Amino acid sequence: MTTYLLALDQGTSSSRSIVFDTQGRIVASAQLELPQIYPQPGWVEHDPREIWRTQLSTAKEVLAKAGLKAADIRSVGITNQRETTVVWNRKTGAPIHHGIVWQDRRAEPTCVQLREAGHSDTILQKTGLRIDAYFSGTKLKWLLDNVPGARAAAQAGELAFGTVDCWLIWQLTGGKRHVTDVSNASRTMLFNVHSNQWDADLLALLDIPAGLMPEVLPSAADFGQTADEVLGGSIKIGGVAGDQQSALFGQACFDAGMAKNTYGTGCFMLMHTGSSFQTSSNGLLTTSAAQAGSQPQFALEGSVFVGGAVVQWLRDGLQAIEHSGQVQQLAESVPDSGGVMLVPAFTGLGAPYWKPDARGTITGLTRGTTMAHIARAALESIAYQSAALLGAMSRDAVATGGTPVSELRVDGGACVNNLLMQFQADLLGIPVVRPACVETTALGAAYLAGLSSGVYQSTEELSALWKAERRFLPTLSKDRADELMQRWEQAVRQTTAQ
Repeated sequence: MTTYLLALDQGTSSSRSIVFDTQGRIVASAQLELPQIYPQPGWVEHDPREIWRTQLSTAKEVLAKAGLKAADIRSVGITNQRETTVVWNRKTGAPIHHGIVWQDRRAEPTCVQLREAGHSDTILQKTGLRIDAYFSGTKLKWLLDNVPGARAAAQAGELAFGTVDCWLIWQLTGGKRHVTDVSNASRTMLFNVHSNQWDADLLALLDIPAGLMPEVLPSAADFGQTADEVLGGSIKIGGVAGDQQSALFGQACFDAGMAKNTYGTGCFMLMHTGSSFQTSSNGLLTTSAAQAGSQPQFALEGSVFVGGAVVQWLRDGLQAIEHSGQVQQLAESVPDSGGVMLVPAFTGLGAPYWKPDARGTITGLTRGTTMAHIARAALESIAYQSAALLGAMSRDAVATGGTPVSELRVDGGACVNNLLMQFQADLLGIPVVRPACVETTALGAAYLAGLSSGVYQSTEELSALWKAERRFLPTLSKDRADELMQRWEQAVRQTTAQ
């Protein structure tokens, strides 16, 4: 009998479901858009009921597409947008408010207070995170402080808090399980990543009753069974991880020094640091990696705010191209960028620069510059930013006696661009490897579910399943790559010299 795994991939802009076979190949997939709610500038919300509706619809659709029943699915894995915060009533299951999405900035005043009160170092040491409105803890505090009756109901033990994975498990199990995994818990700013427990001091600091919090399990564990009526039979939920940690797992980056970069709208790079908790001296976050067992595992994480979004800007802002697929052709029509540098600091610069006030610049223009040179410089900017991140990670790794990254595994929409991947390898001086399955986020969740339900015996077995579709090897000399990076850093200095 063939065994299948079902991955639920609940993202910011859509809900997807994918059925994988045990070789990690896609059997069928289904996707629905998720409506975004913008109540006022800087606020972003999702309706939790819509999250559940779209996720359930795609799960039913994908089973129908694959011609499978609940009995054919060995286990379900869940991966999700991470810091988005949902609070609901334990009796009725009704959310008390829309979910507050990870991009939402309304909790910034609380963050300012925490920084000014001198809590930054404590929070960094316990959680690996910098104080920011991005994380769930201050969003949860906002809900308790601003939804009428919420705080009293929370103190009476009537409410439950969860990130999106936790909300989906509650729905899938018919309210029987209130549980999350370590990788999602580590993004709340309330979780001690050393002991893998909710931190009583941090809960007290943000005035959050402990009774709100879900149970925390390893990422491959028994998260309960789906209620019979949900998918037409009971299926074990065996794997959960936040989307970036899940992609790291799906890329089979299980050992210290292995790294992946996801090229989406922004770029998220994670490097596994094994069981050692490292704080970065280069502006990176430390986060819990997906854990197949009880031993804490860590990763360094950095993000580039504008990755693939620079191509959308070429299309919609400059109208240089009609659709995103044309960018490679236009960029390839010139041998190089002709000395043009584009720093896409449209919303400031993230790691390793942390210049929120920076704005985008194009430098090095001459009379001979054409749109093709600007398109090439735009594409190259994604690689430059990612190279600066990886350089920061390698410096952090070496400083603590680890090894620099020896290859970069890539996924996400923009990794299909061969010109970009080749330039990335040239800048880094290490191979850039694109896997056969670029749906690595969903695959990571399926692998975790497969591990806990006995489909796979070990991470070694998963490493053997991982296959490269193409390896991009560096073609530039180290001197030339260093020279280009120096030019990039010079362009960044010009951008930030306000």
